[in-house]
Amino acid sequence: MPPFLTTMTPREQLLKKLADKSAVIGIYGLGYVGLPLALRFTEVGYPVLGFDIDKSKVDALMQGRSYIEHIRLQKPLTATTDFSRTPECDALIVCVPTPLNKFREPDLSFVMNTVDSLAPYLRPGQILSLESTTYPGTTEEELRPRVEARKLKIGDEVFLCFSPEREDPGNPEFVTRTIPKVVGGSTPACLEAGLALYKPVIEKVVPVSSTRVAEMTKLLENIHRAVNIGLVNEMKIICDRMGIDVHEVIRAAATKPFGFVPYWPGPGLGGHCIPIDPFYLTWKAREYGIGTRFIELAGEINSAMPQHVVNRLALALDMRCKKGLNGSRILIMGIAYKKNVDDMRESPALRIVELLEERGALTAFHDPYVPVIPPSREHSRLAGRESLAWSADLAAHYDAALIVTDHDGVDYAALANSSPLVVDTRNACRKAGVESANVVLA
Repeated sequence: MPPFLTTMTPREQLLKKLADKSAVIGIYGLGYVGLPLALRFTEVGYPVLGFDIDKSKVDALMQGRSYIEHIRLQKPLTATTDFSRTPECDALIVCVPTPLNKFREPDLSFVMNTVDSLAPYLRPGQILSLESTTYPGTTEEELRPRVEARKLKIGDEVFLCFSPEREDPGNPEFVTRTIPKVVGGSTPACLEAGLALYKPVIEKVVPVSSTRVAEMTKLLENIHRAVNIGLVNEMKIICDRMGIDVHEVIRAAATKPFGFVPYWPGPGLGGHCIPIDPFYLTWKAREYGIGTRFIELAGEINSAMPQHVVNRLALALDMRCKKGLNGSRILIMGIAYKKNVDDMRESPALRIVELLEERGALTAFHDPYVPVIPPSREHSRLAGRESLAWSADLAAHYDAALIVTDHDGVDYAALANSSPLVVDTRNACRKAGVESANVVLA
């Protein structure tokens, strides 16, 4: 350590290193959130050390290869599975999953295991920032005691923050640099350190008064989306029954220049946030004796959409093809949770496949972004299934094609021409200019 740093407090040392970009940034969890953040810190000139328990990811990054479809590496990224290298880092940013368990309760095991693994190596002059979505109070109730157990004083020696990730995989309009960053600190000094950490890499940083405010902010953002998607999905079911095109209704309503934001129906919620985050708040609210009926109702509606899609497909087969689901061959178009990404987390397509097969259907899928279905806790029996190669007459070999994910680049005209029946959960055909009598909205 340079002699002049030895006379500085841990806070002064950290702020100086962050300001002159000599601070080593440790990113814990190198997935859809951690990897783009690591690359952004590298881009502006910070030394970065990535941590992940998956050795295959570490090996790929060290060789300059990305394992995420929409992310490209310009050069190798230094990464390791060895948490004992934590003392090399000045900033420790945790970006690990926070799923739900089988009872739809928060599963913080990834966060706790990560923090427990790095805690023995904490030292004065470090900042620990949690980015994983969680319930209000996690930073203070779970992380703070683990830091203090190392006899380190928060706000003087070590600095603790919560700054929720806001990644939108595959969205070219909003990237890590341009998405505003909310930061809350355990103390004013922690907030100061958090702002010093993120301001050099994010165009707009939004300070809030506490970690609990920052934690609740992320939940509100995603609950807002989940509730509105639940509303429009319910409107879709009503419109279907009344013979009204819900997409035309939404487009017309969106012409109102104030007070209306268009949301679009779909086959169910997917991704790492919207299907999960509302339940983090409903779980925590019970601790305060508060029911969250509105949020839970939206969750029920959204969770039921895969079954609605299957029912619509069964009805269309019956009415159009005089066939039942049992024994029918169904081609699933798109298995990722959203268009133009390879992200399979919480994809409704997986539940739809299971429901179809439970009713005797034979399924296959085509997805240009997902060559093989990866392992998952809830859909383990589907792991390893491979995407079919695309051809203009692929759908001709199936009784129906079900569009679950509306990837760009798919030839929807050829799909409609070759398939006896297309059931479209995303309005993809019409958006592609395809109008055909054998296309049914679901």
